[in-house]
Amino acid sequence: MEQKPNSDLATQYPSIQEMIIPGQGLKTPPVSPFFMDVTLRDGNQALRKPWNLEEKEIIFKRLVKLGVQGIEVGFASASKQDFEACSYLSSLAPENIAISSLSRAVEKEIDLSWEAIRHAPRPRIHIVYPISDFTIRNVLGISEKEVKENIIRSVAYARKLAGNYGEVQFSGEHFGDSLENMDFAVEAFQAALDAGADVVNLPNTVERYRPYLFVAMVRKVAESLPQGSKISVHTHNDLGMATATTVESFFAGATQLETALNGLGERAGNTNTYEVAIALHNCGVKVDLDLQTIYETSRIVSRMSGVPIPEKAPLIGEDVIAHRSGIHQDGVSKTKDMKKGAYRAFDANLIGRPEGDRIAFTSQSGKSAIYEILIQSGISVSKEEASKLQPILKSISENSGGGELSIEEIKSELGKLRSIDSPDRKKISVD
Repeated sequence: MEQKPNSDLATQYPSIQEMIIPGQGLKTPPVSPFFMDVTLRDGNQALRKPWNLEEKEIIFKRLVKLGVQGIEVGFASASKQDFEACSYLSSLAPENIAISSLSRAVEKEIDLSWEAIRHAPRPRIHIVYPISDFTIRNVLGISEKEVKENIIRSVAYARKLAGNYGEVQFSGEHFGDSLENMDFAVEAFQAALDAGADVVNLPNTVERYRPYLFVAMVRKVAESLPQGSKISVHTHNDLGMATATTVESFFAGATQLETALNGLGERAGNTNTYEVAIALHNCGVKVDLDLQTIYETSRIVSRMSGVPIPEKAPLIGEDVIAHRSGIHQDGVSKTKDMKKGAYRAFDANLIGRPEGDRIAFTSQSGKSAIYEILIQSGISVSKEEASKLQPILKSISENSGGGELSIEEIKSELGKLRSIDSPDRKKISVD
């Protein structure tokens, strides 16, 4: 008996028809994402050795060059050094970038945040307060009614300080854990808006579940709040899915995306700015960042943070543009001059990488690898020679454990092959 698909399960996901415009491509939201960078706050506080003021200024200027729309410069009430850093960086801010300082829902902390950033062209007070049932019961130990009252009081206080000049953002901490009290979460965000918040932020403070579950929660809030409400997401990478969660949240109604350079942040880090930007770009979304600065920025941040970039890190890892399998190398060779490569997820030039697809010869490689390696090294070679050379190099690689052969080894074997093919010639140059 033929099994019928589970229609209830199928309706939980958008259909292909909902995602594609026939003859035009992928559907995209009508707005560009607002990147609120949290490297200097969430990223910095998680470092073994947090940055000093001079180092923070370097990162701040890299963010300005990258073109993010907002920067959270710190937690002004955390220490005297944090206050001074927030105040100084705010004074450097260009007119088109929102400058934020985080604080708890405590009036004296809100005062310090405002005092530190008030001279920025676009200051923003960012208040965070827990809203999940688990945290309310086990950490705060108060009722939902009291939580709501505290949110209203703190947001209204911040609104009074900022007046018509500054902005106020409210974050419902542990929103991702609010499955048991989603109705209250919606109430909390609505209360924050009613009290004067310009933006409500939905954090996946600890990533516990599949991305679509969080995205469905974001969609629920977006559909419940008044049309035009500014919704933000801030996701952590505990299970390695923060990029997917953030990207899909944008399509679910979150127009502000909180991300960090190199994915820095508490525990496994925050959502990686570069991954989100390029994923959205690939989907046809207009991303208002200078993507060309990504690769250089990643190197600077890694060096300054002391956090190395894994060789397999998406986009910026040293090895992610390398191809070693013969099948892959053949596809790379045949599509190297096309906009879309057979095994190329992104164009290295797009993010300012100095090199494109890199082909390396191992025991798994074919004749296409030899041809491309030699041609890219400026050595003229025929495909017939590459075909003859392949089994020779494969044997050498296998005998040495299957590892990569250097260009010098490949050139040496080409020279030997040409000497055999042309015995009358004393020396065949391959330089």
